[in-house]
Amino acid sequence: MNSDWKEYIVSTPDVLKGKPRIKGTRIPVSLILGYLAAGKTAEEIIDEFPDITKEQIAACLNYARELSEFEVAV
Repeated sequence: MNSDWKEYIVSTPDVLKGKPRIKGTRIPVSLILGYLAAGKTAEEIIDEFPDITKEQIAACLNYARELSEFEVAV
């Protein structure tokens, strides 16, 4: 499942102090990534947060992947 994370992830200074979150929610991307890192499946995450979708979970992973590709000139 390949989703454009920009459709699903937002960051605004007035919500969660600007932390990236799933659009339309107060669920931070870091929370979803933490669940995935702990071995939770998308279905288990959705059971706990029924307002999110598999596409939004995939967007969190794509967001993290893109951040990990960021290079800093030294």
